[in-house]
Amino acid sequence: MRPRPPVKGRGIFSGTGIIISGLTATLAALIFPVWSYTDQPKTTGASVLRADTYLTQYGPLSAQDRDFITKVRLAGLWELPAGQLAQEKGTTAAVRTAGRHLVDGHTFLDERVRDVAGKLGLGLPNEPTDQQKQWLDTLKSAQGEDFDRQFANIVRLAHGRVFSVVAEVRAGTQNSLVRSLADDANTTVLDHIQVLEATGYVDFAALARDLAASGTPTPPGSGLPSAATGSPIPVAPPPAPSYTLPPAASSPPPSNGS
Repeated sequence: MRPRPPVKGRGIFSGTGIIISGLTATLAALIFPVWSYTDQPKTTGASVLRADTYLTQYGPLSAQDRDFITKVRLAGLWELPAGQLAQEKGTTAAVRTAGRHLVDGHTFLDERVRDVAGKLGLGLPNEPTDQQKQWLDTLKSAQGEDFDRQFANIVRLAHGRVFSVVAEVRAGTQNSLVRSLADDANTTVLDHIQVLEATGYVDFAALARDLAASGTPTPPGSGLPSAATGSPIPVAPPPAPSYTLPPAASSPPPSNGS
């Protein structure tokens, strides 16, 4: 039996069909995501809040806000007694002045944070973290000039860490109480940084390494040499903060010209 000759044009039509099918599939792939998106219901402002954020009468309160409030409380729980130790054990007027600023500042901030937490219905810790307890133990056991160095460097490192947290919270929080607390914390932390540096004991090279590593403070005098490993050179500390927020009635007492 002789084979049937091919039908003229069948290959052309078959190829055209394949091309049309491919174009149809491509067009559907492009259209479907657009259709799917436009078909979704519109979201409201409340529905786009993060799951860990809830509304209060003072504005949305995020997990970062709550963590910040806890950190302010924790800072006072160990830095206030650290300041008391500096007033008792400091061998120079500059170290004792820094201690007085810590006591005044954290007495003020602790009143503020307890007020804010109460209005927002938040619980607060009543004791420092394990690391903060270790820092206090180090200061309790240190004596003489070693205490001065340990105090200046450990507390300065802690303030350097929290300073960036305060700035981040202040820049992004939607809660008016948290904004106000961040303002007060910023004023207090900056004052403490300045008086600690005014002792002349801060090892800035070790500080930079510790902040970059976010680890345990490097013992003063170890690692790279720096000016702080020699004799301290105290400078005149800045005046005590004015604490314009809240009113002056709740401000700490004056620091006798410190």
